[in-house]
Amino acid sequence: MEREIMFQLLKQIEEGSKTAQEAMEDISLSPEMLVGNYADIDLHRSLRQGMPEVIYGAGKTAEQIAGIVSAMKERGVPNIMVTRLTQEKADLICKETEIEYDPVSRIAVANRKETEKKGKIVVLSAGTSDLPVAEEAAVTAELYGNYVERVYDVGVAGIHRLLHRLPVLEDAKVIVAVAGMEGAIVSVVGGLVACPVIGVPTSVGYGANFGGTAALLSMLNSCASGVSVVNIDNGFGAGVLASKINQQSV
Repeated sequence: MEREIMFQLLKQIEEGSKTAQEAMEDISLSPEMLVGNYADIDLHRSLRQGMPEVIYGAGKTAEQIAGIVSAMKERGVPNIMVTRLTQEKADLICKETEIEYDPVSRIAVANRKETEKKGKIVVLSAGTSDLPVAEEAAVTAELYGNYVERVYDVGVAGIHRLLHRLPVLEDAKVIVAVAGMEGAIVSVVGGLVACPVIGVPTSVGYGANFGGTAALLSMLNSCASGVSVVNIDNGFGAGVLASKINQQSV
C-alpha cells in the first residue's frame, strides 16, 4: 500500500541510497486532483487512513463515476471502491472503464491489487434479507486487507443455528452483526463473545420496524457490554470500523 511505499522511500533517504530530490520525483506532492467540475479527489487519503478515497455511487451519474475512476486509475491508485452502485450504472461504467461489480453488496472495484489478509473478522446476518448490507460490510473489510468469515441466516427465531456456529465466532478479532426486525441478535452475540461487536441495523422488517429505527434503538439499548452501533444499513461504515479494530490487533 501507499504507506509502505512512503516508508521505503524514507528508509532509502535515511540509508543514503536515494537523495531527497530523487525521492521527491517518486511521489506526488499534490494532495488533490480535480475531475471536470464535479469532483476533487483526495489523493493523500490512503497515506492518512490506509485506503484511497471511496466513491459513493448513489446520486452520481454513471459518467461522473467513470470519470473519477478513470482519473484515479491514471494516477495508479489501487483498490478503487464504488459503493451503492446499481446494476444499470455498473453496466454503463463498464463501457468506459474496467470494473468488477458485485450485485449483492452493490460494490464495484477498479484496479484491484490483492493484499495479504490479516486477522479475522466475522460478518453475520440475522436473515437472508439482510445480505446486501452484510455483504457490503464483508466486501469492504476484505478490500481493506482483512480475512473475513461469513455466518449468515442465524437469527434468534432459530437461535440454535447461531449456537451451532459459536466456534467460528470465538476466535474473531471483531464481529459485525447485521439485523433488521427487532435487532436482537446483537445483544445475544455481545453476551457470548469476548471481542468487540459492531451492530448494523437494517431497514428490513414489518411496519413497526419503522425503516430500521426499531432495530437501531434495540441495538443502542443493548445490555451486552462491548457493543457499538453504526447507522441504519451502513454496512460500509461497519466494514471500515471492523478493519481498523482488526488491524490494530494483529
